[in-house]
Amino acid sequence: MIGRLFRSGPDGPRVEDPGAVARAFERRRWSVFLSVTFGYGMFYVCRINFAAAKTPMLDQGVMDAEQMGVVGSCLLIAYAAGKLVNGFLADRANIARFLSTGLLLSAAVNLVLGFGAPFLLFAALWALNGWFQSAGSAPCIVSLSQWFSQRERGSRYGIWCISHNLGEGVTFIVTGSLVGALGWQWGFWGPGLLCLGSAIVMYRTMSDRPQCYGLPPVSEYKDDPEPPAAAAEPVGRLQAEVLRNPAVWVLGLASALMYVARYAMNNWGFVWLEKGKGYAGEDAGTVLAVYAVTGFIGSFTSGLISDRFFGARRNVLTLAAGVAEIAALYALFAIPPGNPWLDGIAMAVFGYSMGILVAFLGGLMAVDIVPPRAAGAAAGVVGMFSYVGAAIQDYVSGRLIHEGRNVGADGVTSYSFDGVFAFWIGASVLSAALALLVWNAGRRAPPSVPAGTRSEHARGR
Repeated sequence: MIGRLFRSGPDGPRVEDPGAVARAFERRRWSVFLSVTFGYGMFYVCRINFAAAKTPMLDQGVMDAEQMGVVGSCLLIAYAAGKLVNGFLADRANIARFLSTGLLLSAAVNLVLGFGAPFLLFAALWALNGWFQSAGSAPCIVSLSQWFSQRERGSRYGIWCISHNLGEGVTFIVTGSLVGALGWQWGFWGPGLLCLGSAIVMYRTMSDRPQCYGLPPVSEYKDDPEPPAAAAEPVGRLQAEVLRNPAVWVLGLASALMYVARYAMNNWGFVWLEKGKGYAGEDAGTVLAVYAVTGFIGSFTSGLISDRFFGARRNVLTLAAGVAEIAALYALFAIPPGNPWLDGIAMAVFGYSMGILVAFLGGLMAVDIVPPRAAGAAAGVVGMFSYVGAAIQDYVSGRLIHEGRNVGADGVTSYSFDGVFAFWIGASVLSAALALLVWNAGRRAPPSVPAGTRSEHARGR
């Protein structure tokens, strides 16, 4: 059960003045939307920052690649379990308190880790960071469902997904530069300080449910009601239906395999570019920033493209993005060292495709096929699968990179990335194949929706 501190508040006295309702609703909607978009980006800054510190930690003998893989997996396993638990809790939580507390505690762990720790303690603290991090994604999705109606939710969700890329961009550029200039410790201190301030801002700018402020439900405010059957069902029963929906589980598996490639680039991109292609730390950060920027564009445009050109069929664009992502990942492997422009182009295609896949496979396709009041449960199930995949990736990638090392006669260690790229590409192929199994999931509009508005209904769901 959620403690009293985090439980959503009671309904407030109903505001009857339509003008006052509109003013309060629009002010809080904008505040919530901007807060979840920029605030969730800050969660990423305290989650993937370890990647920016890995190369100097390797060079200084703080950890080897296999140990780093174990540490990364500890965070992701805790994160996967927390995504499931916190997804179900978020449907009943005061999102403002829930979200800001998670970021605050994550910042505190990062500040502690900047002082260094033995391997086992480092792994335990990084796992704790993973649990705190899991209080981010599902609450954001629930908050969007509380403040934006079905017809609005698709486009808002696509824009919210740029938060991933904002956080990645800050990590690749700012955290990477801090590490290059001041040492690996600032890979934790810098993000910790930034997220500490962001948590305080989020607490002041987020909101609980509309009804807590005397406002009507968003479906009533926007004259976009939920289907009557879903509106009458208890939240617990709707969440149970999510668990019985096989399409949600298939989407979770597809997302898990997609997250192998995604977190491979997030967590090992610096090491691969520096050790495999000979980039300096700042230059590696620049190449990875291309991935973040184009991922931003892919997430931002994903809903618009699927609605305008594919009749709100997420599956068509998901398949196209999956094929492009596989091709780009192979190109990144095959391009020989010394070709930064080719690397940049391949990274741009990879990032744009991944932005679409994260938006659709990583959440929206599952949210599309469940009632809005169980959105947190659907996000939690898919999120759990996604980060189990990411956790397995981190351990396997670290092991493969460690086994691919070679110490030369001069004592210099080099690394082969052949095996790890085969693993990353193979997972991407399986993800695209699984997504085909749910090709028509969520395509049926409720009978009450007129034929002329089906596209808008699908867009909002």
